[in-house]
Amino acid sequence: METVSREFVRAAPRLDGMVVSAVGYRTAGERPGLHRGLPSPYLTLIFSLDGPVATGLSPEQAVGPDAIRTDIVLGGLHQSPAYVVRPEHEAGIQLAVHPLAARALFGVPASELTGGLVTSGAQVMGRRAVDVRELLCEQGGWEERFASLSGYLRQRVADADADAAVRPEVAEAWAWLARHRGVGTLRGLSRHVALSERRLTTLFRAETGLSPKQAGRLMRFQRARDAVVRPVASGGAPDLARVAADCGYYDHSHLVRDFRQYTGVSPSGWLAEECRNIQAGSHGGGEE
Repeated sequence: METVSREFVRAAPRLDGMVVSAVGYRTAGERPGLHRGLPSPYLTLIFSLDGPVATGLSPEQAVGPDAIRTDIVLGGLHQSPAYVVRPEHEAGIQLAVHPLAARALFGVPASELTGGLVTSGAQVMGRRAVDVRELLCEQGGWEERFASLSGYLRQRVADADADAAVRPEVAEAWAWLARHRGVGTLRGLSRHVALSERRLTTLFRAETGLSPKQAGRLMRFQRARDAVVRPVASGGAPDLARVAADCGYYDHSHLVRDFRQYTGVSPSGWLAEECRNIQAGSHGGGEE
């Protein structure tokens, strides 16, 4: 029986807050199965260093003929889990990208990435992205790969059109939600940016693909998920009632409802699935 090996390497993002986290991963000897890709307030960019990544909106789609398969995965903001095939061996670099950086890094607003589960990064970013992936596959170490990928993304920012700038009201609205950890009200937010609730929602959705309320819920869930993961990574068990109170949920059942929407299972069910990955260090990162 082949020994299971898991390697997760983190890099400190250096793209002025555009990239929130960067993780290199390599696993071998895994039992093939499915992984739940959870919604978050960040875009996902994956350069596979192995075969194509297969995903689906349901387990059946992910393992069936209609699965979405691509070597460069670009995922928008979504509100239900994505199912990702976990093969016997895989390797790649996964980035969490700030949605307001989409125009500069990808040439389109984040809202244009929400129509489907994932988009082929090569289709959005062009032939140069394919060349960069091939280079990453050839390179021998994570530090070298992170440096090459960072240089490529920096060049994309430098080459971005002048209209890549995000409206300041939307940028400030996102920052306000982040400061309030997703718990603030739409009324308070609209007053802060001096726009009506309707106008703010229209502009915010046009940029991100989500309403301010939806984005705030994702931020709150991200914080709750991180709080649930931390004790498990140390061999302990989370106090869900305390997590709910600390993260701004009405009560424990409110937290469980959000978990069921965003993961498809209860917090305990998700932890049972992900325990080994959490302890191996594959979770974490993001901004507080």
